[in-house]
Amino acid sequence: MRPTGALHLGHLHGALKNWVRLQSEYPCYYFVADWHALTTHYETPEVIEQSVWDMVIDWLAAGVDPSQATLFIQSRILEHAELHTLLSMITPLGWLERVPSYKDQQEKLADRDLGTYGFLGYPLLQSADVLIYRAKYVPVGEDQVPHIEFMREIARRFNHVYGREPGFEEKARAAAKKMGTRKARLYDQLRTRYQQQGDEGALESARALLEEQQNLSVGDRERLFGYLEGGGRMILVEPEALLTETSKLPGLDGQKMSKSYGNTIALREDPEQVKKKIRTMPTDPARVKRTDPGNPEKCPVWQFHLVYSNENVRKWANEGCRSAGIGCLECKQPVIDAVLAEIVPMRERAQKYVDDPTLVRNIVSDGCEKARELAQETMREAREAMGLNYA
Repeated sequence: MRPTGALHLGHLHGALKNWVRLQSEYPCYYFVADWHALTTHYETPEVIEQSVWDMVIDWLAAGVDPSQATLFIQSRILEHAELHTLLSMITPLGWLERVPSYKDQQEKLADRDLGTYGFLGYPLLQSADVLIYRAKYVPVGEDQVPHIEFMREIARRFNHVYGREPGFEEKARAAAKKMGTRKARLYDQLRTRYQQQGDEGALESARALLEEQQNLSVGDRERLFGYLEGGGRMILVEPEALLTETSKLPGLDGQKMSKSYGNTIALREDPEQVKKKIRTMPTDPARVKRTDPGNPEKCPVWQFHLVYSNENVRKWANEGCRSAGIGCLECKQPVIDAVLAEIVPMRERAQKYVDDPTLVRNIVSDGCEKARELAQETMREAREAMGLNYA
């Protein structure tokens, strides 16, 4: 996540709740994308600096658990920048220019000068962020799928250019023997079934077999993955998109919830301020007077009911609005209660980190150490493949 300001309910429903769920299902890496923030906020770095620690506190308050997930800051893992530099040597310029969000963001952020390499190249830095951890899945919304496809193309190109090491097949067969006679024979059978018959089940079984092996080095595992699919050594893993639902929670005015629109409720907003914001939300313009019937579908408050209210409350609000049986302030009260029920516990969980900032710094320091170890391992393999591993 980019640290460009306080997190709000849109972030909670669009990403953080999903992060909390995923951390119990996968080994997850969540990082503060401070270099990415510079692609659009390079003239106001103070915004980034102020937001970094507050954002991590928001994550922790939302339920992200450092005992289950790894939390770190992008710029503290210099290997991200090194892999980005090496990938830039083989990335065609046209690949970057055709990323859909490039022109789209330039139009949306027309008030900023985005004619920089940093902005053009951010999908490549994003690729390095993922590829350096050999990530299998990246949780994204539908709009980010082209970025994942871009990452896959970059990984494929890198492996094609640098994966054909001298004596590759001999090294792959020697690596298979390290699994033991029985597993090596099974691997060979599955590889043959996939390459000769196109058996996708055999491919998946062979991949699972390799993932289970604890006594293989990273290099040997990469060779066996590449040998399995008939290519060269698979140095970088092609990630897959793990599609997540887009947040259904709009801003207070019915538009997308965004700091730039001034229509947000922050995750640790003061309760009195929350009440004031919701009470002054616009409603169906047809309800000029209390006795005028309205249409919930034209009211931003109804969208909050869809996220926060149960079926009975939604039925009460829907019927009451259409019949003018309830006023708009009455309709808003259950939303106020539900939002406060979500925010108040987060404020309480955050307080110990606010009171003692060293707790947050220690969590991030531990996460950086863990992330760095994995990133350094990948970079050793990448340098060796590119002939940069000078002894």
